[in-house]
Amino acid sequence: MKRLPRRLQHGEEATLVEHLEELRQRLFVCLGALVVGFVATYAIHHQLLHWLNRPLPEHVGKPITLGVAEPFLTVMKLCLMGSIVLTLPILLWQLWAFLAPAVDEHQERRVRYFVLFATALLVGGMVFGYFVALPAAVHYLTNFDRSEFNIQLRAKDYYGFVTMVLLAMGIVFELPVFILALTRLGILTTRQLRKNRRIGYFAVAVLGVALPGVDPFTTMIEILPLWALFEGSIWLSVLLDRRQAAPVVADSVSGP
Repeated sequence: MKRLPRRLQHGEEATLVEHLEELRQRLFVCLGALVVGFVATYAIHHQLLHWLNRPLPEHVGKPITLGVAEPFLTVMKLCLMGSIVLTLPILLWQLWAFLAPAVDEHQERRVRYFVLFATALLVGGMVFGYFVALPAAVHYLTNFDRSEFNIQLRAKDYYGFVTMVLLAMGIVFELPVFILALTRLGILTTRQLRKNRRIGYFAVAVLGVALPGVDPFTTMIEILPLWALFEGSIWLSVLLDRRQAAPVVADSVSGP
């Protein structure tokens, strides 16, 4: 008996029971990957905590805990989040392998490039969040009226804030994927995007204001790359439209 679920081929017929069995096997693979990722993350959780504490200013020190079980629960939550990030390629691959037979065979390569592009943007957003947005936000917020407060950070609140910033930056960096999906589905056209560019910039600015980071400096740091991604999405959509139109023109010229 095969240990990994078999992927159905294009055009291959299968019963409902076979689909459910494949789904069950893929869920077991995902759970197994999460368990392995959790163990691996727990093995390096001291380094992970040090990595997350690095943006903290020296006058703040390490985050504090106020409950008996808070150190344990905080580490468990971080390890769970770390295992999800670590095993994300496996989880996405299992999802793709289950849905791939429903995708047209000629579109499969395009979907793969699309997924790789989305993954790169997600990683890029989290890297930007850690090295740019998070330090700026932590520095500003922990130094605000520093002389008036005894600033100490609770562990679960601080790590929750860090996780929220990193995930939010990773998700909003998927803006080009969202725009390309709208243009590919015909909901928007590149002409509309270029004509209503100012409205798009305003909507992106509103999205940046909604991101974690309550001070104007951090908000502007988050908005600038989103504007760049939005502008890049417009020109990428134009390029894809031109490439799609080229074969159509060639076929019409060579036709009877």
